[in-house]
Amino acid sequence: MSVAAPALDRGRALIESSLREAVSRLDDDTRLMASYHLGWCERDGREVVAPSGKGVRPSMVLMAGEALGAAPEDLVAGAVAVELVHNFSLIHDDLMDRDSERHHRPTVWSVWGDPMAVLVGDALLSLAHEVLDGSPSPSAASAARALDRATRELIHGQVLDVAFERRSDVTLSECLEMAAGKTGALLGVSAELGAILAGAPASSTRALRRYGQEVGLAFQLIDDLLGIWGWPERTGKPVFSDLRSRKKTMPVVWAVQNGGAPGQELATWLAESDEPGELALRRAADLVDRAGGRGWAQREAQVRVEVALATLEGLGLHPTHREQLCRLARFVVERDT
Repeated sequence: MSVAAPALDRGRALIESSLREAVSRLDDDTRLMASYHLGWCERDGREVVAPSGKGVRPSMVLMAGEALGAAPEDLVAGAVAVELVHNFSLIHDDLMDRDSERHHRPTVWSVWGDPMAVLVGDALLSLAHEVLDGSPSPSAASAARALDRATRELIHGQVLDVAFERRSDVTLSECLEMAAGKTGALLGVSAELGAILAGAPASSTRALRRYGQEVGLAFQLIDDLLGIWGWPERTGKPVFSDLRSRKKTMPVVWAVQNGGAPGQELATWLAESDEPGELALRRAADLVDRAGGRGWAQREAQVRVEVALATLEGLGLHPTHREQLCRLARFVVERDT
């Protein structure tokens, strides 16, 4: 078990009732789809206990806010809001990528169709802002503006991700920009919301935002590796899932740009349009590895974690709170799910 697991379990437990209350405000059809996606029920509404998400984002809100002196109850609205935005993005991401499974269950679009997936995702996004607007915190308006900005950046990252599918000349700097939006923005605002709701000064808020952004980049780098080499029984997705769709993820693009002959061969393969078979996928994964993309992504994730930890210096955090944030950052490069 990861040293971060107890803190993540605590984060999920603290927001569970408030998250369920928020989802209960939706109409019957939308509530069913949202509850199914969140693992609370089957498609027919029967309640189940299914694997839930890791809860990194709401836990980061809670850890950052408590580290700066806030009580947990003053942070729950922010934690619920970022979890709702995160799940809005997952539902839409599954639809855009045509991923038919998440956590070993059919995805929303594959059960109810594309239009419904768009609508339930939109509903969760609207609900996130409703929850944060309803917070009694005097800093709620500032928190809402930060979440608005991060959502815009997240969508920009998704736009880049889709645009890359039609291009053969994607650069590593563009990939980093995409990851900063797609993953870094929401993790950045998660830590930032904790600081804002704690009434922290602007310097602390900026530092915590940078911490979350760097953790987000590390998170995406490891996600990219899992999208190629992750075990299906743990990731909930087919092996080589990102290569099947020839996604231009960071280790792939690094390999193409810096990998010599294997990288050139990989670039040729990426430009093909046929449906790749199992042997072709294994060959492509081997090319990414031989070209150095796998090793670079592992090293870069570690570098991003160290940068994140450096932002905590000078904040005067209690050692216990600082260690919690350090453990959370390290968790993202240790995880295999």
